[in-house]
Amino acid sequence: MALESNENTDKSILKFESMLKTDDVYFFDAEDFEGIVHHYLNIGKVALGKKAIQIGLRQHPNSIALKLLRVEVLVFEDQFEAAESLLDELQIIDTTNEEILIQRANILSKQDDHQGAVEMLLKALQMAEDSFDVYSLLGMEYLFMDDFEKAKNSFMKCLDYDENDYSSLYNVIYCFEFLEDFDGAIIYLNDYLERNPYCEVAWHQLGKMYFSKKMLKEALTAFDFAIISDDSFLGAYFEKGKVLEKLGKYNEAIESYQTTINIDDPTSHAYLRIGKCHERLGNDDLAKYYYYNTVHEDPLLDKGWIAITEFYTKKRNYPKAQHYINKAINIDGENAQYWKKSANIYVALNNFDEADFAFKQSVDLGNYELDTWQNWAAVLSRLNDYNAAIQVLLQGLEFYPDNAEMYYELSGLYLKSNKTALAKEKLNTALQLNAGKAVYFKNNFPEFENVNWIKDIFKNNKKAST
Repeated sequence: MALESNENTDKSILKFESMLKTDDVYFFDAEDFEGIVHHYLNIGKVALGKKAIQIGLRQHPNSIALKLLRVEVLVFEDQFEAAESLLDELQIIDTTNEEILIQRANILSKQDDHQGAVEMLLKALQMAEDSFDVYSLLGMEYLFMDDFEKAKNSFMKCLDYDENDYSSLYNVIYCFEFLEDFDGAIIYLNDYLERNPYCEVAWHQLGKMYFSKKMLKEALTAFDFAIISDDSFLGAYFEKGKVLEKLGKYNEAIESYQTTINIDDPTSHAYLRIGKCHERLGNDDLAKYYYYNTVHEDPLLDKGWIAITEFYTKKRNYPKAQHYINKAINIDGENAQYWKKSANIYVALNNFDEADFAFKQSVDLGNYELDTWQNWAAVLSRLNDYNAAIQVLLQGLEFYPDNAEMYYELSGLYLKSNKTALAKEKLNTALQLNAGKAVYFKNNFPEFENVNWIKDIFKNNKKAST
């Protein structure tokens, strides 16, 4: 009975390692050395791979395959000049070997010359008898260049050769997603499933595409087929849970998420989703239980701490909410929304100094939402820092130049700062933008209601006086 190739490789590896231990010299075929080198490189034992190349070239000094493996190691170690020199020698010997061009492309890619790598791979494609690997490399180079259309077409070629190449399938869908061509992805996947009806990966990806288009019933069906194809497919159960949540079927969603925990070790993301479902069902104790399990399972999952923060915020337990938002900020201090949540909680706690700091952090990190400017200005007003509040609103108006409320607020703040001319100017602008919102000024600055010029402005504006 003939040995399978992997059995031969295993025997060769054992024999090679025995040779290294005893210092004896055993003879191997060049193909055996290739298998040994590939084994060591694949498991990251580069030093042993280099040793096998060295000994292999002593026994087979003319082996182009072993020399190409030596080139591969040189490229891996960024020894590009030595690799190029050896490739020049090999190209003189064998002008039709596409692997030489592939290695040249690899060097160009590592030097960030992706266009040069593509040109080299296209040349290799003309020589290659089996172009599967070349198309895969081309696809990656196109991804580096953000040419998602060409990358997609390259990976599709890989699937034409091997429909079970799931890595290429994922890359094809990634390209469709980046191009926001969800319809194209759905057509492609349905066509693929006509030929491979039990491919759980394709059903899973199809479900995600339907979910992106808010086609929830179709998404649910696709995830169900993924589960039928592989009843241990965790990703399909999880995505199915998300769809059921969107459909308001929280008990069924919990069941789907729970299945992922039953099949494999529990994950923080599953606990988090189960907690969200229980909260929507009004099961507060269970929601809290699963939220705490979320952060116990993964203390670095900021979304878990945010869920607990929001839970306590809704309960108006602001001290606890502040405690947990701080944990989220400690994990991701660059998240503008977390700082904004922190600021609003500090406002609820009447801690305006800390609220001021948190709003500043939020804006510095890029949060320019309307209510951020308004609430920050309100905090500064509570601190009697009217000049700072004015500056915040002026900044806000750069983003929302037609917002009447900010002009009404500015008018009141200018009055508090004894800058009557500016107050008149801003009040007139506010009335021009939206006189119907004059009540905003009256409610927020009642102390100025009887100022004669203000009464006159409102009296002369019919909408403001109603």
